[in-house]
Amino acid sequence: MKLLVIDDDSVLRTGLAVLLSRLETETVVQDVESADHGLRLVKEHPDLAAIVIDPLAAGVKGATELADFVRAAAPVPVIALSHSEHPEYARHALACGARGYLPKSASPHTIQSAIRLVLGGDVYVPPLLLQDESSPVSSRSWAFDPTAHASLTHRQRAVLQLLCRGLSNKAICHRLDLSEKTVKAHVSGIFKALHVANRTQAARVALDAGLVSWGVIPHSVSS
Repeated sequence: MKLLVIDDDSVLRTGLAVLLSRLETETVVQDVESADHGLRLVKEHPDLAAIVIDPLAAGVKGATELADFVRAAAPVPVIALSHSEHPEYARHALACGARGYLPKSASPHTIQSAIRLVLGGDVYVPPLLLQDESSPVSSRSWAFDPTAHASLTHRQRAVLQLLCRGLSNKAICHRLDLSEKTVKAHVSGIFKALHVANRTQAARVALDAGLVSWGVIPHSVSS
């Protein structure tokens, strides 16, 4: 069995390759740092059983690009791997055709079990998404206005990008070098502009509108 790991972190790639090589005897795991390189290997090795990719680290910068990657890799199943534990990222990865979503905080046992599930033809849905689905805030009960984001400032978009990554207000303060009071004001402004009531709804609207992606999280941006 051949598997492919795509991530720009060589240490993570090596560790994941060792873990996956233990799935069964004679498992061969190749690892590369970019999605483009990965697709070249897909063409060279049509017998690949599955691909594990961190879209952000592999240079896949949005939901559209992830969907394109999944289509280009077909029929090889793709499992998305990410630092983010935000339910919206898991939801969108699956919507793009990924056969599973694994946060990098997952245990070795969970990762192996998820890969086995996908290899068996099923889809791995992480607990974080199942838990979110059982929550009242997960049901979409508001109308999405595709023009609602037009009034967002550059700073608010930077805050929104980090908010969608699951960062707390305090963490956003440190990342953008802002006071907590300022970040709270920006978050309130974002909720008002997007016509949402909480962070989960804001993330869903932002992803649907293409305001945020798997792209590089900004460390700072001008007001």
